[in-house]
Amino acid sequence: MNTLIFQLIAAALFLAAAFEGSNAQLSATFYATTCPNVSSVARNILEQAQQNDVRIGAKLIRLHFHDCFVNGCDGSLLLDNADGIETEKGERENLSVDGYGVVDDIKTALENVCPGVVSCSDILAVAAQISVSLDGGPTWEVQMGRRDSRTAHRAAVAAGIPSPFESFDRVRAKFTNVGLGSTDLVALSGAHTIGRAQCFTFTQRLYNFSGISGNMDPSLDPTYLETLRQACPENTNRNSLNNLDPTTPNGFDNNYFTNLQNKRGLLQSDQDLFSTDGSDTVAIVNRFANSQSDFFDSFGQSMINMGNISPLTGTNGEIRADCKRVN
Repeated sequence: MNTLIFQLIAAALFLAAAFEGSNAQLSATFYATTCPNVSSVARNILEQAQQNDVRIGAKLIRLHFHDCFVNGCDGSLLLDNADGIETEKGERENLSVDGYGVVDDIKTALENVCPGVVSCSDILAVAAQISVSLDGGPTWEVQMGRRDSRTAHRAAVAAGIPSPFESFDRVRAKFTNVGLGSTDLVALSGAHTIGRAQCFTFTQRLYNFSGISGNMDPSLDPTYLETLRQACPENTNRNSLNNLDPTTPNGFDNNYFTNLQNKRGLLQSDQDLFSTDGSDTVAIVNRFANSQSDFFDSFGQSMINMGNISPLTGTNGEIRADCKRVN
């Protein structure tokens, strides 16, 4: 009997250790003793980067988002092509993703002070938070402790990342598939308050809505429609950039939501949040439009929720020395 009890206890301890190694919780204090200057080092790099590129914040938020929605927040998007690795960067959904150089700069700076400690996936999370703060948005406690994937997930990109060309139901399903709800969908879409989009991502709303030539999207304000047609003449300027928030394009605020109320959402996937009859997202848009503090609180929590999508922890993955390649 004593032998049996001992065996059961040993098995339980083994399972507990295995669980801890593979499913450890992320923590805001993960680097408190091993690299306490993570945030300050990253902030120094980002403050310099912002002076050179006012849009760097939007780029880094998007980089974190596109990484997390494909097999979880594991830094796989950062990997270049290599033996056995097909990069995610070349997929259509990621062709306009940018900010990789700044991530590399942060990684280099951290390797100088804490070599082999801070993962690239955690750098994406903390860079997004600091960027939002520098642009006038909220702050939140970034949960860290992720490790980096040893492979990319190219085949999963199209199925994971929401597209401005997809139906509202399809976009919502992609959030549901990673455990995010309606509030997350609306709050995270609010990051478009500092983003830009190329003409080709929305010109179907201006000239051939629903595939009908000359048809315009009825959910677009007519005055805004004419402004966009001037910026994006039909069949030209496909890659010209346009502010997702035409009112305060460089400040992180809740004007994105008042734009939706005024039928001035640039992407159809944005306007659908408010213009889809019967959707619970309509009330959330109204709530955020009426209260910037409510939006800020929800955005911070939704960024934490997104950062918790299937992270590699414990002994899974690795801490890359170079974010572009596995060790």
